[in-house]
Amino acid sequence: MRPKQIISINQTTSPSTLPKFLEKYFWDVDFEKIDPEVYSQDILARLLEYGDEKAVNWMKENFSRHQIADVLSHYRLVSPKSANFWAIIFNIDKRKVLCLQKHYLEIRKQHWPY
Repeated sequence: MRPKQIISINQTTSPSTLPKFLEKYFWDVDFEKIDPEVYSQDILARLLEYGDEKAVNWMKENFSRHQIADVLSHYRLVSPKSANFWAIIFNIDKRKVLCLQKHYLEIRKQHWPY
């Protein structure tokens, strides 16, 4: 029996709507008004940070590896802990992940020194 593949991304375009089971990750916005094509980076950041297995599987089926890597590389809303985890999973050089860079970590400590 072959081991389950960690990364299998099938689609290269954003979905047109979000499934209802993802609503819990968007508690602070009107879920019905989220346009995945317009807010794909925000959606990916939320799912990378808070998503459970079902949410992550949906993410991998509906967004390209490139889109996910782009969010990890350029988006500051993903925590260093989550970014480190996903950089390992998606085999992304940690030196290219913005929120893992020394200057970003120093700025983060100024706002939250714990």
